[in-house]
Amino acid sequence: MADGLSGDWWVRFVFERALALIYLIAFINAVNEYIPLVGQHGLLPAADFIRDVPFAQAPSLFYLSSSDVALRAASWVGVGLSCLALSGLPMRFGSVVSAVVWGGLWLLYLSLVNVGQTFYGFGWETLLLEAGFLAMFLGGSAATPHVAVGWLYRWVLFRLMFGAGLIKLRGDPCWRHLTCLNQYFETQPIPNPLSWFFHWLPEGFHTAGVVVNHVVEVGTPFLFFLPQPIAGIAGLITIGFQSTLIVSGNLSWLNWLTIVLCIPTLDPRWFAWLPAAPLAEPQAVHRVATYVVVGLVVLLSVNPVLNLFSSSQMMNASFEPLHLVNTYGAFGSITRDRDEIIIEGTTDDVITDQTAWRAYEFKGKPGDPMRRPIQIAPYHLRLDWLMWFAAMSSPDAHPWFPVLLSRLLEGDRPTLALLAGNPFPDRPPKFVRAQLYRYHFTTPEEHRRTGAWWTRELRGTYFPIVRLR
Repeated sequence: MADGLSGDWWVRFVFERALALIYLIAFINAVNEYIPLVGQHGLLPAADFIRDVPFAQAPSLFYLSSSDVALRAASWVGVGLSCLALSGLPMRFGSVVSAVVWGGLWLLYLSLVNVGQTFYGFGWETLLLEAGFLAMFLGGSAATPHVAVGWLYRWVLFRLMFGAGLIKLRGDPCWRHLTCLNQYFETQPIPNPLSWFFHWLPEGFHTAGVVVNHVVEVGTPFLFFLPQPIAGIAGLITIGFQSTLIVSGNLSWLNWLTIVLCIPTLDPRWFAWLPAAPLAEPQAVHRVATYVVVGLVVLLSVNPVLNLFSSSQMMNASFEPLHLVNTYGAFGSITRDRDEIIIEGTTDDVITDQTAWRAYEFKGKPGDPMRRPIQIAPYHLRLDWLMWFAAMSSPDAHPWFPVLLSRLLEGDRPTLALLAGNPFPDRPPKFVRAQLYRYHFTTPEEHRRTGAWWTRELRGTYFPIVRLR
């Protein structure tokens, strides 16, 4: 059949498990990072946010309790529900049980996102919430999902891809001049092991890459709504495009989740040779619930559509606090130069010209020029990503940054766990500071000669020397 999710047991089987896997990664990330970022002693405590922001503006279970116990429990319950969805067991018990599990995942992650503040302010958070909300209406594994659910997922994918294309055409002139990839691989938030090689590909490759980007993001999305096999071919093109982004950089689970959203576009006839269980028609209650959600999505799509065609298009925005229908976009502007904040500390009692400073290394962002960039996606290093943003502006614009320095001076273990290592294992430093460096990839000749992946030059002080009061 050519109805996306509604037509084939295998398409729905793969889609549900792929979505559950993304949820699992997101909740594991929360288990590891949520407490040091927004816990009671975090960089931006959720309790302070909850005290200042009404529930109606940011609905979250944590308005009942924002203790570290509650935050940690929600993260672990999310891990458990993700594993349950990944097993497929809830779907075998019918539409109600399936909806309860998917609904629990959506509610828990919504609670994390809505009080996660800047650390959870990324487009892939709302994308996961939107995709996860619709999963509640897929039904049990013995019934065919309503055809409308497949079309709703295509609508999500269309807004994601088309929004990303328009934001580029309206944004940085380098997208129109076909030169953005000359800088992108070097200046993206967290380069991966292949980014250096992509950066030094011939300029003609970079030019062709921008042309392909425009075709796939601006033209291909309209094909998602055409009959099969055209919609499925468009899905495969998008999967191939997202795969090139995956191998050339670390963009959290954005590209991975985009690939997941392409699954409903695939032609079920391609999988007709695989054995599959017979499917029954969805029950009346399931059909009614689907019609209701279709009407809700249509109503909530008005603002995202207006935003798409606005000359002042917003990138990655929600128009209501439940993040049900959102607007998306990525890299409307490309950073020309890469500046990095290097945090250093010393155990000296007095600062002199001879003071020996030791640097804190982060897990993903560049630091030691000799260290090869790592592959971390689809996992998300939230602090590393925010450090990339912080380097573009004054520390006054990032209230979490001086708190980070305080936690390092305290030797706070949860905060140190966010870093690659602790250069002060015996006792915390007496003083810390932050220096700003300009980073560039080494040339092929420099890399052969020195083994370094980066060159850097000091540009000045980002944050002055401080100590605990």
